[in-house]
Amino acid sequence: MFFYADNMMNFAFSQPLDDDDYIDGAYAFFGVGFDSTTTYKSGARYGPKAVREASYNFEAYNLRFNKHVTAPCYDIGDVALNNGNYEKTNMMIEDTTKTLLEMGLKPIAVGGEHTITNGTLGAIYDYDHELFHDLTVVHLDAHLDMRDTYLDEKFSHATVLRRVAEHNPREIIQLGIRSAEYDELQYVNSQDNISYYTSYDIFDRKDEILKTLNKIDSPVYITVDIDVLDPAYAPSVGTPAPCGLTPRDVEDIIEVVSNKDVVGLDVVEVSSDTIGDVTSINAAKVIYDFLTHKSTQDNSLN
Repeated sequence: MFFYADNMMNFAFSQPLDDDDYIDGAYAFFGVGFDSTTTYKSGARYGPKAVREASYNFEAYNLRFNKHVTAPCYDIGDVALNNGNYEKTNMMIEDTTKTLLEMGLKPIAVGGEHTITNGTLGAIYDYDHELFHDLTVVHLDAHLDMRDTYLDEKFSHATVLRRVAEHNPREIIQLGIRSAEYDELQYVNSQDNISYYTSYDIFDRKDEILKTLNKIDSPVYITVDIDVLDPAYAPSVGTPAPCGLTPRDVEDIIEVVSNKDVVGLDVVEVSSDTIGDVTSINAAKVIYDFLTHKSTQDNSLN
């Protein structure tokens, strides 16, 4: 065994999964390099590899939160894809996620375009209807993603949260929104279990919104489209939108929602195709911070 070798094909703070020896309730990281419905900047298929590489930039000790990253996390590799075929790919994502749930593991999916969320949340819905209907979906994004169809397609990066909403989770909270079609805005406003906060809301009253998030008393699923960040911090995304959040804003949001009963997380729309791209670094930071908050080793300074 090579004790001094690192495998950069795994997320930095993870280990390979041994089917016979793993911690129940741990997180399982997997990539989904699917980007067949992307309509502007393609390349999200490279996201999982870019995020893994970027993760090696971070220290095991998280200075901001004064903790070591010790939360158990396994990297199971990437889901096999049928590029160009959403239905078959979604089936493989759902099957992978359901297998993890049956093992007592919680998914961390990295994309890939936002349609992969249909697969992870669809698996949770199929696995446990009762859990899904009690779920709060916390959605960070520049866009509502609530169109009924986009370019005549029901399953698209622009329709993903509409499909999620149709399964009727307890609540959907959308954060960082700054782009929407009027019809999808009307739909959101007509639903009692959907609320949204624009990036401007967060700029003006972030503390109030964080307090609202802190009041969540149900299981949580977090989906982060990295274009929630301003293009200054995440230029390599499918559909960049100006006037977005800062990494500090996202860090503050993740701090609050990570401390809930999180049943799954995804980070999507990372289209980085070069090492050191700021988009992949900020995407890896979301997962790094999340695992920090799920760690128990506190290093309080006296």
